[in-house]
Amino acid sequence: MAKTDHVFTCQACGAIWPKWTGKCDACGAWNTLVEESARPVVPGALAAPTGGRKAKALQFVDLAGEADPPARLASGISEFDRVCGGGLVPASAILIGGDPGVGKSTLLLQAVASLARCGASVAYVTGEEAEAQVQERARRLKAADANVSLAAETDLRKIVDGLKALKPDVVIVDSIQTLWADGVEAAPGTVAQVRACAHELVRFAKKSGAVLILVGHVTKDGQIAGPRVVEHLVDAVIYFEGERGLPFRILRAVKNRFGPTDEIGVFEMVENGLVETPNPSALFLGGAGDRPSGAAVFAGVEGSRPVLVEIQALAAPTAYGTPRRAVVGWDSARLAMILAVLETRCGLSFSGRDVYLSVAGGLRITEPAADLAVAAALVSALADRPLPSRSVVFGEVALSGEVRPAGRTDLRLKEAAKLGFELAFAPPQKKNGAGAGVKVRPFGHIADLAAALGVTAR
Repeated sequence: MAKTDHVFTCQACGAIWPKWTGKCDACGAWNTLVEESARPVVPGALAAPTGGRKAKALQFVDLAGEADPPARLASGISEFDRVCGGGLVPASAILIGGDPGVGKSTLLLQAVASLARCGASVAYVTGEEAEAQVQERARRLKAADANVSLAAETDLRKIVDGLKALKPDVVIVDSIQTLWADGVEAAPGTVAQVRACAHELVRFAKKSGAVLILVGHVTKDGQIAGPRVVEHLVDAVIYFEGERGLPFRILRAVKNRFGPTDEIGVFEMVENGLVETPNPSALFLGGAGDRPSGAAVFAGVEGSRPVLVEIQALAAPTAYGTPRRAVVGWDSARLAMILAVLETRCGLSFSGRDVYLSVAGGLRITEPAADLAVAAALVSALADRPLPSRSVVFGEVALSGEVRPAGRTDLRLKEAAKLGFELAFAPPQKKNGAGAGVKVRPFGHIADLAAALGVTAR
């Protein structure tokens, strides 16, 4: 019986199966298997070099050897350079993903226009729009005067040949899911096509020394669509986040071989494009005045940058047998944990109330130090008593109710003082953490916080 030369690849996780089934057993997704050509490696194909030439011996170096830091190419947009680790590194590949309409193309067009004005040779390849559409956007962003080479093409062979002839310093491909390679028997956007096109473009970037920036679509779960091997091929994976109804946009790195992975860049979407926000605390916070009950200001740290953001909570009487829990900008599982700690360790009851929690401004918080701020907002909402004026809160809460220390305390307090705050609810410090006029009120247990707000068990 002849062996089949086709396999079925899951478009969600990249798993390969010999026959079609409705459900992928690897990831559980339905109707994601697509038939693709299977090209097995011929045994012995790597046994000897072609043309009878002797292969060059592999050279090893000492681990203690010193190497020069990679050169950086400044894009002219400081928030973008911050997330990239200080600028773009030649011969590197960057993958940028985000929801449709969040502003990925706008950000990259502004970046390449700034690079071109600084003398860099830039090529912008679009597979989703016509050249006239990109030119119209450039005029709206006042970037049409920049010397950027623009092309609308989806054929990988033509793109690579054109880039080899142009020899640019920076290449933008928008997006990788629209490209197709004629040597792969699969439709554009499938796992095989995305993998093959990304591999060829990254190979071109490594050989030519150009900076390659790929735009990737995301799934409904917020992950970059396509096989995970694409994220392994590139040097940096960056997400562009933002709520559709809010003007704020967050650029966040989740992988970076040339810089930290916890830095963020903050932008504001205006009529003429994206504007950098060097002081995001003032943008997310507003002011340091009195706040209503259920509001707590969290002093957080994103990478090397302190960010103050308001956390809002509402505990309303429920009309149903099962109270509702709604969260925006925070982890819903962590909210359930904080509620359980408040009920078990402090004797507070949320069983008859719907709980709503929101991080103001559209920022998403993942730092554990936000636990105490969330707890303070919840206690304040339950008792209908506002927190003390001009106060910030930070600290991690354990299941025992203990408040654990948070890192970078001095940085948090300096940012709070700069914005006019005078009091900080924080974990006990090993040394005097007060600085720049901010008084620290330590709490070793979450019950101490409830008692300080005058809330007793019910």
